[in-house]
Amino acid sequence: MNRDLMELFEQCTKNATEEELNALESLLLGFHKRQTGQNSSYIGGLLHMERQITEDECILTVPLSQIVNNPLGILHGGITATIIDSAMGTLAASLLPEGFGAVTTQLNIHYLAVGKGEYVTCRATIDHKGTRSMVLSAEVLRSDGRKIAQATGSFFIIEKKNVNN
Repeated sequence: MNRDLMELFEQCTKNATEEELNALESLLLGFHKRQTGQNSSYIGGLLHMERQITEDECILTVPLSQIVNNPLGILHGGITATIIDSAMGTLAASLLPEGFGAVTTQLNIHYLAVGKGEYVTCRATIDHKGTRSMVLSAEVLRSDGRKIAQATGSFFIIEKKNVNN
């Protein structure tokens, strides 16, 4: 496996442009963040998410680069959705007792402006916490302060021991 991986790395870097090498470096740094525990998930590491969490909000900041752009050169809507879902899910999970988790059942996003600039910040808050479900809200702002998305999400509360059943 290591030899195949090294051959793939050689093929990818042999004639790579500077932009492609920068993208590869960003991906590898993100992988390393997950590997070293700086991020709790691969997606968090790959997107270089920085997280601040309190008892009533979660704030995720993600730097913008060609890795997260769509073909128009702006933040991909699916990446925006991932950031929103990650912020809401992180907050939801933080409110639960040991042995329980939260899974997304619905995510509703209104895209309001293009994602561009140096970074985006997502702020998630709790609207309702029941015994079996939660509802959260989030907004995403770009580095100049303009709101680019607002969202709501519903989450089921599940026991972690039942995840693989």
